[in-house]
This record gives sequence, structure tokens and C-alpha cells, in this order.
Amino acid sequence: MGHLKSIDLPEAEGRATSASHAAGQSRAWIWIVVAALAAGGFWYYRSSHSKDPQNSAAASTAPGAASGRGGRGANFTVPVVVATATKGDLPVYLNGLGTVTPLNTVTVRSRVDGQLLNVSFKEGQYVKAGDLLAEIDPRPFQVQLEQAEGQLAKDTAQRKDAEVNLERYKLLFQEGVIPKQQLDTQAASVGQFDGAIKTDQGQIDNAKLQLTYARITSPISGRVGLRLVDPGNIVHATDTNGLLIITQVQPIAIIFTLPQDQLPQVFDKIHKGLQLNVEAFDRDNTMKIASGKLLTIDNQIDTTTGTYKLKAVFSNEDNVLFPNQFVNTHLLVDTKRNLSLVPLAAIQRGPQGTYVYVVGDGNTVKIQNVTIAQTTGGTVGISDGLQAGQVIVTDGQDKLQDGTKVIPNTSPSGSATAAIAAPNATSSPASAPMPSAAQQPNAQTRKGSKR
Repeated sequence: MGHLKSIDLPEAEGRATSASHAAGQSRAWIWIVVAALAAGGFWYYRSSHSKDPQNSAAASTAPGAASGRGGRGANFTVPVVVATATKGDLPVYLNGLGTVTPLNTVTVRSRVDGQLLNVSFKEGQYVKAGDLLAEIDPRPFQVQLEQAEGQLAKDTAQRKDAEVNLERYKLLFQEGVIPKQQLDTQAASVGQFDGAIKTDQGQIDNAKLQLTYARITSPISGRVGLRLVDPGNIVHATDTNGLLIITQVQPIAIIFTLPQDQLPQVFDKIHKGLQLNVEAFDRDNTMKIASGKLLTIDNQIDTTTGTYKLKAVFSNEDNVLFPNQFVNTHLLVDTKRNLSLVPLAAIQRGPQGTYVYVVGDGNTVKIQNVTIAQTTGGTVGISDGLQAGQVIVTDGQDKLQDGTKVIPNTSPSGSATAAIAAPNATSSPASAPMPSAAQQPNAQTRKGSKR
């Protein structure tokens, strides 16, 4: 047994030695792989940063390299969009919602009963007052006319006979042959025939009038709608639908509403006899459709909405306005004179009030308080605090503070005044200070800064 134990111990020790040697070799391979990866990463880092050493140097000195958040760095420059304030007049508009309404709308009906023989119009046609529209069968009315004329001829002949007899009775009465009663009776007979003749004349005139009504003409000038009755049908004067509808579209009206608080301003202009201009815009309030004149205002305020109605008239020569069309109206009530005009985007508001960023010498901005006199569309008229020709920031204000240096760029259209769109505004050339070459970071600098 002792011999066997002396033999087994070396074998166990050999196995342990071989296992330890294998584990050491595996750990060595792991360290070799880690070292290789580290060497590769260091080589890639050095190669990527050594391709353009100038970029690294430029990145350390580029504008904004030492910047803080929001432009607090000493050398930080902010690119902004600028515009130049101009001097001009700014219109004052009152905006409302309106509906296009024809000045006159007529439902054409037959005034006599009869068969509709023909229609002389086309649907959608423009007609003038007096144009023939349709014809009713005139033959029944022609017969009535002939009957009335025959009755008139009969009564006229009888009257002549009665008048001759009256003259005879007068002579016989003077000779004492007939009594006074017989003479008076004959005189009354003549008077009866006079009345019958007038009745006959009335019947003739009525028959002629029916013949006139058999020809249906347009009462106004306007546009014909869809035909409501086809030829061949029997029409009646009591029909409710009528034959057609004509709407007057040249000129045409727009009825719109304004808040009751704006009534004194409008009523004062009308009371002085001034003619106010009205502009009609499309449903989106982006495109001007037509221009017209204010005609009148309503005589009462709608208590349910607190608004009052106004009526404007438009020539509508190009037929751009259509009945029942929804439009936005701009009523010109006044014009503010000699204001400094700037885009609406330049106006900022804060605890200190309303202000703008003005670009000064060295492309440095400063906060300047302003007083707004009027805002129309995308243009603001400033009465105090800003002079014409000053360059103001219109985009990028969120990164600015008083004293921040900027890189000014004009509006996308190429003009600093392109954002200002006001009637009668006098524009001046853009005078925005141009940044120097040192202040404009190039593409390589920006690329290096990012890295």
C-alpha cells in the first residue's frame, strides 16, 4: 500500500502543474489582445487628430470656443437676421368677417296663367334689364282683346243712337209734345253708354296688359341662375318657385360685422362725410380679392353678439366676388403718419417693457426701449425710441444680451427692409454693418470645434 501511494502522488502533482500552465497561457493571450486593442485605439486617435493640425489650432481660437450658454462668453458671436427701420405711414385697419351679398336678388315669376312656350336665356347667362327671358302662350289674351274691342264698338254705336234720340227729345220737349221725365230718361241712357264704353276700354287695356305679361323680361341686370321650369309646362301667377332667379353681381355688396367698441370710430368718419375704403381678402386672409367703398352701417347693435353690421359695395368688374362667399374685410379708418416701421418679429417684451435689439458699432447689440403706435399685419409702427436707418435684429434674439457681438445677415430676400410691407411706407436702402473676415467662422473651424 505504501508503494502505491508513493506512485499516485507524483501523478496528481503532474496533473496540477499542467492545469496551472494552461491557465497561465490563456491569461497571457487575453492581455495580449487588450494591449493590441489599446495600441490600435491610440494609433487611430493620433492619426485622426494629426491630419489637419491647423484645425486644432483654429478650434481653440474660433468664435464661441470660450463661450458660455446664451452668448455669455467674451469672444462669442451670434449669427442673427437684421432689418433696417424705415420712415413711413402705417394704415389703421379694422378687420371683420363678411359675406358677399348681391345688391338685388329677383325671383322671376309669371304674372299670368298659361303654357310656357319657350325660354330665351341660358343658365348662368348675364342679362340686362329689359331682355326677353321667356314667353307664355299669348293666344288666350289676344282673344280677350278682340272681344273687348268688339264690345267697345257695339257700345259706341249704341251711344251715338242714344245721343241722336236725346237731341230729338229736346226739340219735342220744347214744343210740349213729351213730358220732362221722358227727356231725362233719354239723357240717362246716354250716360250709361258712356260708362259702358269706359268699361270696354278697360277690358281692352287689360287684355293688352296680359299680352305684355306673356312676354317675361328681366327686371334688373344680373346673372341668371338655374332654370326652375322647363318649356311646355303650365305656369301660374301663384307659383311660389318662379321661373328663375337673377342676382345682381356688378356691383355687388359685402355685409360684415365689427365689435361695438369700434362703432364710434367708424360712425364719426361717416358723420363727417368721409369715404372709407374696404378691402376684401380670401378665406385664409392671405390674398387680397377686391377693393370697394363703405356704403352704410346698420341702425342697431346685435345684443346677442355685441357687434354691428356694415355694408360695403364693390364694382366686381372681374367677377371675383360671388354671392354668399365668405371673406375677410379690412376697413381703413385712419393712417398713422411719420412712424418708424420695423417687422413685427423685431419686437420683444420683457419686465422693462417693449424693446428691440439695435446693432451698433462693432456689430454689438444693445437693448433699446420703444413705444408702439400701431401694428398692422406684420409691420409695427414705432412712435418713440427708434430712428429710421437703425439696424435692428429680427431673428436670433433668444441668444442675445446687451453687449453681445453678432454676425448680421439680411433677410432671405436679400434686403434688410424686405420684412416690412405697409402701404405708403417709404423704404431706405439697407445699411446693416457687414462682419469682417475674422468674425466669420469658416466651415473648417466649425468642424474642428465640433470635434
